[in-house]
Amino acid sequence: MTAIIIISGVLVYQSLIKEGERVSSFEKNTMPEILGDKKISIIIAFRDFRDEEYFIPKGILEGAGAKVTTVSTKPGTAIGANGGDVEVNLLLENLNPVDFDAVVFIGGSGCLKNLDNEKSYRIIKETVSQNKVLASICISPIILAKAGVLEGKKATVWNSAMDKSGIKILENSGAIFQSDSVVTDGKIVTANGPNAAKEFGQAIIETMNKEQ
Repeated sequence: MTAIIIISGVLVYQSLIKEGERVSSFEKNTMPEILGDKKISIIIAFRDFRDEEYFIPKGILEGAGAKVTTVSTKPGTAIGANGGDVEVNLLLENLNPVDFDAVVFIGGSGCLKNLDNEKSYRIIKETVSQNKVLASICISPIILAKAGVLEGKKATVWNSAMDKSGIKILENSGAIFQSDSVVTDGKIVTANGPNAAKEFGQAIIETMNKEQ
């Protein structure tokens, strides 16, 4: 049984990598370098980030010509919930939004445990104040809500029939919850989970492309 679980995890991870590569190739063929030399920071939990939400949008963004920097709370190799791994390029505490054109938060079971803190709040507030694109998927819009940047903004967040806590947090922060998979309001893009990963990546590109 253990061997089956391990093999299944490997296959899931490999499919994510292939999907990221396929999407990246598709974007290069249909929207060649539309982001030019734009720089994007993607923030993930050092453990248990959601693989699809990182690898698929990353492939899309790189396919569109962006340079992606992976950010986390510790140096070394970050590990996803499905076993995907990626080298951390920059520590969260050293991230300065002025150096990037967009800042992206990824969800997963480790998201709130690792990223729901004052360091993230600072980055979020500075990203908005500097009029940069801010994006967030799955449960991570909760961090945006706590940072106070969703007041009066349309947004979505991960939720289920058994767990509506994310919606309540957004609404209590003044956000206008939308049930759509991906919601864009100005330069803030939110998505509700891994199934929206591809649409999320494309929405980031569209939002960044509007400002060019």
